[in-house]
Amino acid sequence: MTTTTIDLDTELSAVNAILGSIGQSPISGLDFANPEISFIYNLLKESSQDVQNEGWTFNIEYHIKETVGSDNKIIIESDVIRIDNEDAWDKTRDFVRRKDSDGIWKLYDKVNHTFEYPDDDYFYVNKVRILKFEDIPNVFQRYIIYKASGRAAVQLVSNQQLQQMLGTYEAQARAACMEYECNQGDHNFAGRPDESAYLSYKPYTALRPEWQVLHKRFLIMF
Repeated sequence: MTTTTIDLDTELSAVNAILGSIGQSPISGLDFANPEISFIYNLLKESSQDVQNEGWTFNIEYHIKETVGSDNKIIIESDVIRIDNEDAWDKTRDFVRRKDSDGIWKLYDKVNHTFEYPDDDYFYVNKVRILKFEDIPNVFQRYIIYKASGRAAVQLVSNQQLQQMLGTYEAQARAACMEYECNQGDHNFAGRPDESAYLSYKPYTALRPEWQVLHKRFLIMF
């Protein structure tokens, strides 16, 4: 007897999970000639990008050395969705990724309004990358699937009751992601993993608002 195994971490399994959440039958392959399948797949990609754009432990890289090229510019990889100075206290530069006149993503300094760095050899930056769905931790895969399912419930079937139910599942999945983040991120009381400068936003901080209040009160007292 032949046993059929199903890989639960693929885009196909995710699309089938979204289809199942709105009462549709599963598919055996991603046929993008089918408008509904193409639409569901785009919802999955859109939701994945929205989640990853927040910047989590699994897709943030710190202390990356970027070397200035012979043209005095720095090309940024296509999978990098956000980039910033490693030193958050340095207000003389503010890095972002931006397309140059040649259409290539490069490091742009918003303070000095330039792509060119003739007086520098390299910079250290932090990057947020967009990973393939298969490379994302399972807990985040579930969060992305529920987020995409909620959008499908609105845009494809217009079922408000189903949307509310999926919204509850999405909130629970996000809470699981935050727990993962707190466990994996090595964050301390002040919200700093290992850097000396404070990062203005981290998703996991929503878990500990009372800590932030107590910390502010402590600073006022002393």
